[in-house]
Amino acid sequence: MAPAPAQAAAPAQDQAAPIKQIALTDKQIDGAIAAAKEMDPITAKLSQDAKPDPKVVAQLEAIAKKNGFAGYDEYNSVVDNISLVLGGFDPQTKKYVGPEAVVKAQIAQVQADKKMSAKDKKDALADLNEALKSPPPAVENKGNIDLVTKSYDKLMEEFGGSDDN
Repeated sequence: MAPAPAQAAAPAQDQAAPIKQIALTDKQIDGAIAAAKEMDPITAKLSQDAKPDPKVVAQLEAIAKKNGFAGYDEYNSVVDNISLVLGGFDPQTKKYVGPEAVVKAQIAQVQADKKMSAKDKKDALADLNEALKSPPPAVENKGNIDLVTKSYDKLMEEFGGSDDN
C-alpha cells in the first residue's frame, strides 16, 4: 500500500475523484455506523475550507481505529461505498432501484408538488436533470446492496443526509 497523501483528511467533495469501490462487510457497516455517531459532532464543527487541525485529524483517526478501521481514510472509503449504494434506494419501498430511477422518481415528485413555487420547481428540476446527465458509477460489488439493505434504516439515520421526505 502506498502511503496516504497528506491532504487525505480534508473533505474530498470538491475533487471529483472516482470512488474506490470495495466489497463491504457487515463488520465495516456496523463500524461505520458506530464511528459516525462519534465523528459527527466533531466534523459538524469543522468548516469546509479550513485546513485540517492535526488534533482533530488525530481524534478522527483514533475513532476510526477504535471501530475496526485501519484509519480515517479506510473509514471514508467505507462510507463512500455505503453512500453510493444508498443513493440507489427508493426511500418509499426501501428497495435498491438504482440512482437513475431514484432521480426520475424525485423529478416526478417535484412536478406533482402543488405547494412548491414555480421558481423553486424550475431550480429543483434543473438540478435533478443535471444529476441524470452525470450519474454516479454503477455499484461494482453487488453484494454491497444486500449488506446495505440489511442495515438500511440504521444507515439512513446516520448517513441519509438532510432529506426530510
